[in-house]
Amino acid sequence: MGFCAVDFRTKLLVLFVALVVWMSAGRAQASVVITGTRVIYPEMEREVTVKLNNDGNTPALVQVWLDDGNPKTLPSESKVPFTVMPPLFRLDPKKGQGLRLFYMHDPLPKDRESVFWLNVLEVPPRDAPAGTDGGMNKLRLAFRTRIKVFFRPIGLKGKPDDAAAQIRWRLVSKGDGDYALEAFNPTPYYVSFSRIVATAGGLHWTGEKGGMVNPESTASFDVGHLQAMPSAPVAVKYTYINDFGANVDGTPNPLPNHRSAISRSVHQNSAALLPNSSDQGGTLFTFAKNKKK
Repeated sequence: MGFCAVDFRTKLLVLFVALVVWMSAGRAQASVVITGTRVIYPEMEREVTVKLNNDGNTPALVQVWLDDGNPKTLPSESKVPFTVMPPLFRLDPKKGQGLRLFYMHDPLPKDRESVFWLNVLEVPPRDAPAGTDGGMNKLRLAFRTRIKVFFRPIGLKGKPDDAAAQIRWRLVSKGDGDYALEAFNPTPYYVSFSRIVATAGGLHWTGEKGGMVNPESTASFDVGHLQAMPSAPVAVKYTYINDFGANVDGTPNPLPNHRSAISRSVHQNSAALLPNSSDQGGTLFTFAKNKKK
């Protein structure tokens, strides 16, 4: 009986500690903030500067490195054609620090963008020694923030802000009875979506997670339980993220061969899904726009 009572109290204590940690983590937030949500590195630039600010009330130790897309990459394992300075520093409260990114001119594709990730790790200061006013044990949390770094070669065709409108969409089976939206990006630019909505006959299927489509590549987006190909005309409404990190509602380009049909079925800021009879292995859809009058 005594053993059971102790065991029960131990479980309660573990549960209580876990609850405290969970509540503390839920209220905690990073003090070191990156200005901006993405970095554009034009090839012609000698360096690019990224600004950090410590909005907290205590100093922080900050470590910075880049990776090629693997979030598990340690600073010592990073193999990217960039150098960031300074890689390790103290950032006092209410102060800022500029990070300098240098391209080391290692070979990268010239006909498309390349993407890397900037990591900013914030480590809070240690507690004061025992016996002082700050000697109480505290939970310390380290925060890591990752943002994309887009390397943009000289002479790429088109404009980044026009890339989202050139995405070609089609509905494809996921193999489990549901359908997904597949996007093909024919441009040399990465296109990031924050929201994608497929609409047909008054129904909506939304992909709130968004995602990114690589240059000259295909990506699939889950839009919920779309279990059959809609019989009504389908449109794709989307929001993409521009170079400045702003959310922009898309306005797809018109298709010359389908302009008259599109004007009757597509709303502003929507992409029409139009069958392409020349496509094999599925129904291909492309964008169209209803122009403003």
